[in-house]
Amino acid sequence: MVSERKGNRRAQQKLDKRERIRQAAWELFTTVGYEETTTKQVAAAADVATGTLFLYARDKRDLLCLVMHDRLGGVVDARFQTVPRQAPLLDQLMHLFRGLFEMYGEHPALSAAFIRHYPGADGPNGQQLNALTSKFLYLISQLVLDQQARGEVGADVEPLLAAANIFSLYFGALASWMTGFMSLEDALDPGLRRALALQIRGFRP
Repeated sequence: MVSERKGNRRAQQKLDKRERIRQAAWELFTTVGYEETTTKQVAAAADVATGTLFLYARDKRDLLCLVMHDRLGGVVDARFQTVPRQAPLLDQLMHLFRGLFEMYGEHPALSAAFIRHYPGADGPNGQQLNALTSKFLYLISQLVLDQQARGEVGADVEPLLAAANIFSLYFGALASWMTGFMSLEDALDPGLRRALALQIRGFRP
């Protein structure tokens, strides 16, 4: 019983440190800037040793993934819970992606840094984000599957492959904003909306 309490206390302390690190990184990334912030500054703000910080994030890029994971996960969960189930696939997808674009628009400089640095991130938090992306693809594939049952999507369309195509269009829209080709608002609508509409036409029976 004593060892169990000690184990619970250690687990709670670990969560507390993770949260302090996450909050400190968020504060510095959004005020000082991602490029200008060092891991040493984050450790000092979180009141942990630099070596301790590296137990929670492999490097600064992995720290950025730690900061963004919970925010992205929260938006994904909230948007899928409120997706209009009887709406056409295009409207469902725009509902999902609008929430993500709104989140990115709250802190555009940090969002741009994340979109630049996330691909290829292989630290533990990057791996968690990869798992979140896989979950996102699966949930999109379920929307495609539902539309197959309603006849909007052809029976020969592979739902997971369709979801991967949809995600690629979404990420391309983000890249068009990040590179300055479009504003964030225009990258969503008309940019992403038109690209998704064209793709969905290819899904039809």
